[in-house]
Amino acid sequence: MSARPALFLLLLMSMPGLAQGQKTLRYLALGDSFTCGTGGPPELSFPSQLKRALVKKGVEVRLENVAVNGYSTQEVIDRELEALTRFKPDTVSLAIGANDLVRGDDVQAYRANLKRIFKAIKTAGVARTFVLPQPDWSQSPVAEGFGEPAALRARIEVYNAVLAEEAKAAGASYVDLFPAFVEQARRGWLSPDGLHPDARAYAAWADALVEHFVPK
Repeated sequence: MSARPALFLLLLMSMPGLAQGQKTLRYLALGDSFTCGTGGPPELSFPSQLKRALVKKGVEVRLENVAVNGYSTQEVIDRELEALTRFKPDTVSLAIGANDLVRGDDVQAYRANLKRIFKAIKTAGVARTFVLPQPDWSQSPVAEGFGEPAALRARIEVYNAVLAEEAKAAGASYVDLFPAFVEQARRGWLSPDGLHPDARAYAAWADALVEHFVPK
């Protein structure tokens, strides 16, 4: 085998998707409204749509989505992390931060809570952790109540940068869908509440994540 194919094989084996021969996932979704699918029915949340996409690829998925509208990192710690012990997932997704921002929590407090969350996930022996940024909700009609759009967008990017740093430090996979989120917001892919993404946006998130769960 030449050096180049050998290197490709090594990279493929190190990818955080399904292990060789694995056909079943125990998938735990942690987070806030953007994970529980606020703005639409739960079956159209991105974890539910991701599960259906994976099933079509022949992967059996047991999904538990414990995300709750309005939760910040503190509520994830206090009320969601218990599922790590109870459900015993091998795969976790985490999308959290919008409510930390809205409440005016200090960025360093956000970082400290993220460290606690990632430590708990690692301690639980989770094989794969996928982390998503918060969407660009600064373009949403109701976002005006939280500040000027450009300033709000800048704050979202700061929180996302901290999330990316802590995810990478913990060995998790940060899936940077933010450019796609910006485009979806520009297109007005919003639920009737004028804040949360609609089913089309969540479907696009799921489609993007499939390739991380099951590499081509």
